[in-house]
Amino acid sequence: MMESRIGEIARKTGETEVLVQIELDGTGVYQIDTEIPFLSHMLTLLSVHSLCNLKVIARGDLKVDDHHSTEDIGISLGQALQLALGDKKGIKRYGEATIPMDEALVRVVLDLSGRSHLIYNADIQREMIGNLATENIKEFFQAVANNAGMNIHIDLLRGDNSHHCIEGIFKAFARALKIALEYEPRVEGIWSSKGNL
Repeated sequence: MMESRIGEIARKTGETEVLVQIELDGTGVYQIDTEIPFLSHMLTLLSVHSLCNLKVIARGDLKVDDHHSTEDIGISLGQALQLALGDKKGIKRYGEATIPMDEALVRVVLDLSGRSHLIYNADIQREMIGNLATENIKEFFQAVANNAGMNIHIDLLRGDNSHHCIEGIFKAFARALKIALEYEPRVEGIWSSKGNL
């Protein structure tokens, strides 16, 4: 029987206070409260479509703007993912998903390589959705990549509606992550010629 893959991060700064708990081998159970309703909605989709159980509670200086909260949630999620992954023995490591959301089509490809890199090719038309600045979606994924040691490529292939485009990004990321987290039964150690990630 495999050990439970669970990570928890509590992060407190002068700007934000964030708690993230993630269980990689879950069923998509979530408890999300970020004070940024659209971001909460996206994190809910991340949980449901990755099948990771996810708890995110965040309070931040939203009177300034949403940047600090969005980035710090990404930092905390990345760190929690890295903790939950442990030694990465036996995981598939790579994941890819192409997801339609009405007129929008998004492809996400990722590698749990230990090397942080983000390519974000998504031109979102609206500047704000609710109290979330859409430019901060990139900041969120950059923070996840940096702190989880992930290589993430996000391509918005087409789409006009900003809500649909961003929802497609989160769903595609979640589905790609689900694949990368899965175990490959034929691999006993680390799936790399180097022997580690």
